[in-house]
Amino acid sequence: MGSEVSKQIQRRKAVSVEKQMLFDLNENCGETFPGCDYRPTDRKNWMASLGPKDLHINNIVWPGTHNSATDRIGIPCISRPFAQCQTLSVYQQLVLGTRVLDIRVNENNHVCHGILLTYNIDVVINDVKKFLFETTSEVIILEIRTEYGHRDPPEFEDYLEEKLGMYLIHQDDYVFGKTIAELLPKRIICVWKPRNSAQPKPGSPFWSAEYLKDNWIDTDLPSTKFDSNLKYLSDQAPVSSRNFFYRVENTVTAQPDNPVVCVRPVTGRIHGYARLFINRCFAEGCANRLQVFSTDFIGGDFVDACVGLTHARVHGEC
Repeated sequence: MGSEVSKQIQRRKAVSVEKQMLFDLNENCGETFPGCDYRPTDRKNWMASLGPKDLHINNIVWPGTHNSATDRIGIPCISRPFAQCQTLSVYQQLVLGTRVLDIRVNENNHVCHGILLTYNIDVVINDVKKFLFETTSEVIILEIRTEYGHRDPPEFEDYLEEKLGMYLIHQDDYVFGKTIAELLPKRIICVWKPRNSAQPKPGSPFWSAEYLKDNWIDTDLPSTKFDSNLKYLSDQAPVSSRNFFYRVENTVTAQPDNPVVCVRPVTGRIHGYARLFINRCFAEGCANRLQVFSTDFIGGDFVDACVGLTHARVHGEC
């Protein structure tokens, strides 16, 4: 019993130390970077505002959400705090400026996070279609994966093609060098990551797992995650010379050996340091590698930081 208490004290101390490290880094380095002062006047249509003819797919900094469809997961006040990573619906996230969605499904076509379930995938698809109907030039990366511990939903590719076919951008390496204008009216890059079925093939309406990569660091220590994100990003090729999307997640994850296991207070340890991360990317010489940047509980300032950097790239400021 005494050793367990001692362990908990050490874990909480480690978290406290790392939170202070990020706070001090932010105080010393600040949050400035090319484009940091830019604020889109219309987040819902920010790609259209920057100009579809000027926006190359590989040059966009895509604001994304982690576990995007968890706004109504589980039971309120009971199981929801342990799995909810977003409070906004998928439609609300897209209107706010989110352009990369991370959706987990089970064999029954329900969205899930681990063992906890929420609404049918139809809710997500309808939100996406509503947003696309209301806009003209916004492109979305829609990642759908079979959640760990579950089986693939049956005939899922047929379902997706029936619902989204008119919007789907087919798997093709040349897409990365194209502008949004060259892809329109197609507007969804759908990355489908099954667990049991075969991966989508070249030319398919769906993109395989190799086109959206990341290095998942499973930790609740904010400075450790921040530094690891920088390291792994630095290992990537510049966006101009790679034919896949690379994602950095500005999140930390609750651990079973720490008494604080609800998502919001845990991920809050790193949540406010997105602009600091972009600042450090420039300091470390890896800003030209940043592409998909995701977060829990997305807000307007996170979107503005990504759009601001995209604006700077379009105008040759970095």
